[in-house]
Amino acid sequence: MPKSFLYRLERADDKLAEKCKMCSGDIVQKFFPMEQWHIEGPLCGKCYSKKIAEHYPGEHVRVDTSKKQD
Repeated sequence: MPKSFLYRLERADDKLAEKCKMCSGDIVQKFFPMEQWHIEGPLCGKCYSKKIAEHYPGEHVRVDTSKKQD
C-alpha cells in the first residue's frame, strides 16, 4: 500500500508529541542531555536549564553577541 500524504502527517504528529525524559512534559524545542547526566532521551528547555545550572553552578549571565564591539 503506498504511503499517502495523510500518513506522513500522522507520522509528523507522532514526533511532535515527544515527551521530556525528566518531567514527561511536551517538548517544544528539543535539547539533548550531556553524557555525564546519564539521561537517555531528549529534554525540554526547562529541565535542560535546571541540569545546566546543576552542572555549572554559579551566576550565569547571558551575553548578546549580535552587537558589534568597537
